[in-house]
Amino acid sequence: MKKRSEKQQDLDKLKTELAKVSTVILSTFQGITVEDDTKLRRAVQSVGGKYKVVKNTLAERAGQGTPAEGLLKNLSGTNSIAYTQLDPVALAKALTKVAKDVPAFQFKSGVVEGRVISISEIQQLANLPSKEELISKLMSALNALPRNLAVTVNEAIKANKFSDQAKQV
Repeated sequence: MKKRSEKQQDLDKLKTELAKVSTVILSTFQGITVEDDTKLRRAVQSVGGKYKVVKNTLAERAGQGTPAEGLLKNLSGTNSIAYTQLDPVALAKALTKVAKDVPAFQFKSGVVEGRVISISEIQQLANLPSKEELISKLMSALNALPRNLAVTVNEAIKANKFSDQAKQV
């Protein structure tokens, strides 16, 4: 049994972490095997997140004054939270993948950028491209612009499109 001071340290640490995060996803874990729990924790850690099984009163107290306050009020049953300061899409993807493999792991709700989201919105979030994928697509598009311009100018030169106008100016 933890001492009161240890419990207070746990509360303070969780409150500090929740104050910094952009995304918190609330779930239930009842019936998950140790092996599946280990996979879940590793999946969350691999995308820069944290996963904790929390007592309801601890979660509610830690959530006070944070973006997750509304999400963590009046909890019942067995609950766990996954949270991140980084990419909410990556966290949702990791959790959704685990949820497909482990039926006992189920979403309850979440908060993304201060907005409470439903189970279906968590799944929609998981279907979005990640931040890295979006940056990659944008960079590809930006790299294609100069190449396409060079090809167009080259074709225009070959077709003698610039010779008449250059003489008139």
